[in-house]
Amino acid sequence: MAFKNIVVIGGGTGSFTVLSGLKVFNNLNLQAIVTMADNGGSTGKLRDELGVLPPGDARQCLVALAESPEILRELFNYRFDSGELSGHNFGNLFLSALEKVTGNFEEAIKTASNILSIRGQVIPVTTENIHLALTLGNGDILLGEDCISSSEILSQHSVKHIELTPETEINPKAYDAIMKADTVIIGPGNFYCSLAPNMIVPGMKEALSKTSAQIIYNVNLMSKVGHSNNWSVEKHIDELHRFIGTEVIDIALYNTTHPNKELVEKYKEEGEPVARSTKSSKRGKTTLIGVDLIADTIFINSNKKDPIRRTLIRHDPLKLAEALYRLI
Repeated sequence: MAFKNIVVIGGGTGSFTVLSGLKVFNNLNLQAIVTMADNGGSTGKLRDELGVLPPGDARQCLVALAESPEILRELFNYRFDSGELSGHNFGNLFLSALEKVTGNFEEAIKTASNILSIRGQVIPVTTENIHLALTLGNGDILLGEDCISSSEILSQHSVKHIELTPETEINPKAYDAIMKADTVIIGPGNFYCSLAPNMIVPGMKEALSKTSAQIIYNVNLMSKVGHSNNWSVEKHIDELHRFIGTEVIDIALYNTTHPNKELVEKYKEEGEPVARSTKSSKRGKTTLIGVDLIADTIFINSNKKDPIRRTLIRHDPLKLAEALYRLI
């Protein structure tokens, strides 16, 4: 069977889910391009106190691609829940320490990749120490991914502009990976805090426009209150193209199964299921494909002191991987 180069762009839980599922297919060379704008939780503290680049999204992708023993994967995801390290994740601490020792975040990722025996590669979208700045329609400016993520007024005033400060450019390794890819997969993930920060990096538009790769967008299962209220599948596509700056998405993969009523009721303060707004199978150049993608089990966070809010309704890694593999 033909060998394929697959690039996954995103961050956090979304990329973890995609990579975890696709890893079962041995003929795929997986490369994860991750956002470098995170400044919340353990990652934010490490950035502030040590002056390091944000390790959280890279760490999740490393664990997803790891073929090391389960105990090592659990170790890299372990979050302390007491003492002075409360809220910190071991993997984040490890990557930050490696960056200090090597003097280079990419070297830190390379070393951790060897330790975890990952199959593939994790690439920062940029190697600059950047932060996210978002301008609302009323002129207000929100600074930092953590502030933006927790805000519930984005939908109320609309997002006029989003940028990275200071000025940066795409990591040449990320650009090369996209140019050599057979398929580029974007998302799922927090729209303004995981997806947009990757799309607006200078050079990303050019890479996505010039690559001969098929580009697939995994539309989120659920909207986010205050961010994407009432967004349809089509609205997600339109907004992603707005931040990229041109239409590049070939296929948008979306969920067709409605979560059970009890789960939707539990989730209503967080968001609502994302649905189609039209019956058309096309949105501009983008073909819309719907399949059942919802996990049958409810995610339960065993760490009660985890400062990060986790969604209850999630993609099933294998369902998503099977749907993507058919397209690949």
